[in-house]
Amino acid sequence: MPACNTDIRSASGTTLLELVIVLAIVAVIMTTAIPYLGDLMADQHRTSVLNGLVRAAHLARSEAIKRGHDAVICASADGKACSGDAEGWQQGWIVFVNPDADQPPVVDPGEALVHHSSELHRASLHGNRSAFVFRPFGKRATNGTLVYCDSRGERHARAFVISYTGRPRLSPEGPGGRALACPQAAR
Repeated sequence: MPACNTDIRSASGTTLLELVIVLAIVAVIMTTAIPYLGDLMADQHRTSVLNGLVRAAHLARSEAIKRGHDAVICASADGKACSGDAEGWQQGWIVFVNPDADQPPVVDPGEALVHHSSELHRASLHGNRSAFVFRPFGKRATNGTLVYCDSRGERHARAFVISYTGRPRLSPEGPGGRALACPQAAR
C-alpha cells in the first residue's frame, strides 16, 4: 500500500508575501504604462482623423477626374452643406461633386454627396480654407493647410496640406518649415 504524503510544504497555492510582491510589480508597471497609453490613444485618434482627410482628398480628386466636374471637400456642421467657416473643420466635413462650380461651393439639389465625416472630439482642426476644390485632370486644385491640434499642444500638432495639383500630404511643420500653431481652446 502506498504511503500517504502528509507533508504540509507540498501543498500548492500562494503565500501572502508572494501575492504582495506580484501586486507591487503590477502597480509599478501600471504606473509607468498609463501615461504612455494616453499618448498612444491620442496618437491613434490623430492618425485616424488625418487618414480620414487624406482618404477624402483622394476620393474628391478621383471623383473630379471620373465625373469631369469639380469635386469639393468642405467643412460641414450638419453633413449636408458647407459651413463656409475655415475654423469649422472640427464639426466634420463632406465631399460632393459640384458640376456648376459655384464659388463659394454650395451643395445644390441633385449634386452628389459622396462622403461625410462627423464631428471631432478631444481635438481641433483649423485652417486657412473652408473648402478645397479638386478640378478635372489638367486644372489646378485649391491649395491650403489644415492643422490638427489636441490637448498636448504644438509639439504633437500635424498639418494636412493640399498642393496645387490636388495631392494631400501630412507634415509635422507648417509652410516654410515654421512650427505649427494651435489655438488656446485646443489645449
